[in-house]
Amino acid sequence: MRFEQKLLRYLPRAWALFFVIFLFVFPDFSYAKDDELVIGLAAPLTGDQAYIGLGVFQGAWMAVEDANTRGPVFGDKRIRLEPLDDQHNPTQAVLAANKLAANPDAIGVIGHFNSSCTKAAAAIYHEARIVQISPGSTNPEISRQGFDTFFRVCATDEVQAPTAAAFVFSKLGLKKIAILDDQTTYGKGLADEFEKKFSLLGGTVAQHSGITQGEKDFTPLLTKIKSLNPELIFYGGVYPELALLIKQSKKLGLTAPWMGGDGIYDVTLIKLATPEHCEGTYATMLGVDPHSLPAAKDFVTRYEARYGEIGSFSAYAYDATNVLIEALRRAGKKDREAVLSEVKHTKDFQGILGKINFDSKGDAVGRSVGIFKIEKGRFKFLEEVKP
Repeated sequence: MRFEQKLLRYLPRAWALFFVIFLFVFPDFSYAKDDELVIGLAAPLTGDQAYIGLGVFQGAWMAVEDANTRGPVFGDKRIRLEPLDDQHNPTQAVLAANKLAANPDAIGVIGHFNSSCTKAAAAIYHEARIVQISPGSTNPEISRQGFDTFFRVCATDEVQAPTAAAFVFSKLGLKKIAILDDQTTYGKGLADEFEKKFSLLGGTVAQHSGITQGEKDFTPLLTKIKSLNPELIFYGGVYPELALLIKQSKKLGLTAPWMGGDGIYDVTLIKLATPEHCEGTYATMLGVDPHSLPAAKDFVTRYEARYGEIGSFSAYAYDATNVLIEALRRAGKKDREAVLSEVKHTKDFQGILGKINFDSKGDAVGRSVGIFKIEKGRFKFLEEVKP
């Protein structure tokens, strides 16, 4: 076991993040040896989405560690995970992609997490013929770009958003809502798909407005929404801004519950907004709680013993990394095209979240959506909806 693997194993979550940053500050530390193959990982490892990114990193790290414990993937070759911070910024994502593409030892990448980053970097991976497997980018347009190097192990927003809309309209019986999104590829795409389905069902969207990531004061916008008296507010985006929206809406006396997609399904939302203010917030997630899956029990137990509560996309990163590792084993050589071909031929790969298959565009087939509600400071699983 390498030095950094031993060290990371005993670090709590905050110190693990510090160690990831250490890797960036001292790049020589991450160089591959002659007997190593590099799998890149690109995610937001610093900034306000770092806890999601760190969960992705830790899930991938455990997959690599498990594989190396089994022995070389072929010959004397073992795997080296190289984490790169894209800061949930498309420009940084492109820089990270160029770095991985230029590394002759890099045979694949896990990432990116944010759809805007994945979409921006996909062309670079395609040109370099390096396979890219995203654990959490859900925007459907990504796989329509025509890049055969792109894959994802999660459902798309074409599955997630209509499921959420049908739940609100039919299960909750709410007919008038407001929608906000963060104007990113992910956030706006999710919100637009939600609005399309909700309107088709016969619901009324009183207002659909955009915000900007990093914005802090939403009082004027929320005051206007309050005057419209919506029965629910749907948010397309990630948890940092929603935490502020929830807290500021409560101060204004806005009583409508909130709902969002997988980007808000993170315990950090509850910590930032406080359990009291978050109570009653709904979220969709790309499947069920891994705690409820027998196949995920060993991973969850080991993960939480090492790092604490499992990240919302840690299991997806674990599965995505294992798909890539098994493709590398089957390829049997350090050849990007050979590894890509084996990923394309993945069939019924048994991940901890279920069997994984890809369609011709690289989208995961048969991924379900879970509905959750925050109750007493935790995400409570309500139901699973299969496509």
